Amino acid sequence: GLRDNPLLAEPLQALETGFSGDQRFAEALGKGRSVMGFIFKGALDSPLPIGVLPQTDLAEARTWPAASYRATSYTGNIPILQEGLRGGFFNNPALDQDGVFRRVTLLQQFEGRYYPSLALELLREATGRPEIEVDYGGLVPDPLNIVALNIGDQLRVPVDESLSALVPYRGPGGTFAMVPAADVIDGTADASLLRDAIVLVGTTAPGLKDLRNTPVDVTFPGVEVHANLISGILDGRIKQRVPYRLGILVVQLLIIAALMHLWFPRLPPIGGTLLAAGIGVVLVLMARYAWVGHNFVMPLGVPLAFLAANVLLQVTWSYFIVARARRTISDAFGQYVPPTIVNEIAEDPALMQEAAENRELTVLFSDVRDFTSISEGLSPEALSQLMNAFLTPLTRVIHEQRGTIDKYMGDAIMAFWGAPLPDADHRRHALEAALEMQKRIQTISDEFEQRGWPRLAMGIGLNTGPMSVGNMGSEFRRAYTVLGDAVNTGSRLEGLTKAYGVHVICADSTRAGMDEWVFRELDKVRVKGKSEPVAIFEPLGPREGLAVELRKELAEYRKALMAYREQHWVEAEKAFHGLQARQPQRKLYGIYLERIRHFRAHPPGADWDGVFTHTDK
Repeated sequence: GLRDNPLLAEPLQALETGFSGDQRFAEALGKGRSVMGFIFKGALDSPLPIGVLPQTDLAEARTWPAASYRATSYTGNIPILQEGLRGGFFNNPALDQDGVFRRVTLLQQFEGRYYPSLALELLREATGRPEIEVDYGGLVPDPLNIVALNIGDQLRVPVDESLSALVPYRGPGGTFAMVPAADVIDGTADASLLRDAIVLVGTTAPGLKDLRNTPVDVTFPGVEVHANLISGILDGRIKQRVPYRLGILVVQLLIIAALMHLWFPRLPPIGGTLLAAGIGVVLVLMARYAWVGHNFVMPLGVPLAFLAANVLLQVTWSYFIVARARRTISDAFGQYVPPTIVNEIAEDPALMQEAAENRELTVLFSDVRDFTSISEGLSPEALSQLMNAFLTPLTRVIHEQRGTIDKYMGDAIMAFWGAPLPDADHRRHALEAALEMQKRIQTISDEFEQRGWPRLAMGIGLNTGPMSVGNMGSEFRRAYTVLGDAVNTGSRLEGLTKAYGVHVICADSTRAGMDEWVFRELDKVRVKGKSEPVAIFEPLGPREGLAVELRKELAEYRKALMAYREQHWVEAEKAFHGLQARQPQRKLYGIYLERIRHFRAHPPGADWDGVFTHTDK
């Protein structure tokens, strides 16, 4: 035929070449800086190579001791298209186990050499083909130390030990501008979108099977994954998954375990819930701060799952084990210990020590004045109702201030602070309880008057000191109580309230350290059964808010008391007369005037210590 004719052979070959689509496509590609995509195959794929591989100018694998993916075969382009052009693989061996494209591999090994991904080679082609170096973070070259790939002097891509980078997705599919190929072919495309741009040619139609499952969209165009990666590298938005993330995860888990073990069992249900929620919020905020502020990926899923598992374990433990211990403790101490303290002991039984021990405690004794005469005018039923009507609210006050009821002695109450749980503020709690009990007794008396019952007046004595506390008694009956000389002194102080015309008396040991409170020193006394003198005081309440008139009265009283103790009888008598004239209801001033008259007639002597000895209980 015509092909065999020597005169027509050369024109026919030129004509055939002009009509070849592959040839024309190759010529068009050669006019610009084009990068062809190809696929590397793994061990499970067909071992037969297809097409040709592009040339690579990257270092040999032996110069980079990185644990990157190793390909066993490839599917490349036909020689006419690949010849003279750069290439990059677009398969992704770093696909996560759930099938989500979160990472993209940037380098793979094949037959002893590294090959770049399509996105990486496109970026190099657009930036003048800079060299690529592995950044080991200043440490020895080791796969576990890989932190980034340096692309020339300007670009840095954080990678993991497999040389894969997290894709910084800008949004769902279609975030980047897309130009239909038909518009480019027929010349109707907007040239401004393509000018000076990195252009990726790919498919977006579902039927062409290049849709990927990503964190932002389950049907995400595969070509746009590369666009997001290139954009992230240029903008410096690639997130860092550092090699020591496993260490961070271990530290997080240890902290969560410690907090949940040490604190969760001690908290009430709402407190435990808030603790777990707080830990979760802190984990999320830390991860977000690292993500947004430093492009750093913090472990989040595993710590949150571990936290949830700890919560479930603690709740189960509390329900089956701690609940039983709480019931036991409630049965043992619920009769005389405030519910709040019972709960604290139940949450941590190790805090409780039933065996007798010596502690510094504050004891309180209260007694209704003239209760014998009051009870004689009431029927047994009315007396029982009256007792319940005032003992219940007074006990509630003691419990509110973390006090422990020792016993009821008829109309009297004995309570103490600082046991069974230690209480660093036992003085303040006892003083606040005493003043609140006096306020409550006034309210109770008002109610009694409406019912036709007599009003009540109550004296309270407080003392602080070393006491023996614990379960004491016999094999027939035991009680959690306090014993000691300091307890006896507290009882004696309650008995002095009527003599001095005050409602509450405390010893100097109770006043010590209470600088924020105001006290009126009443006297220095020797109570019955003790040879050592005791300074006694009337607590007036917190210093803040004290009335101005009372401040002036206290200042004058201190001067009068000083003159009395220095035996300046004329000066002291004048001062106490002035105080009594302004406060005639104050029994204390009359007491000192009577003593002054006695001492003026019978001077006590130069060695007098100012102590008054009481012989009554």
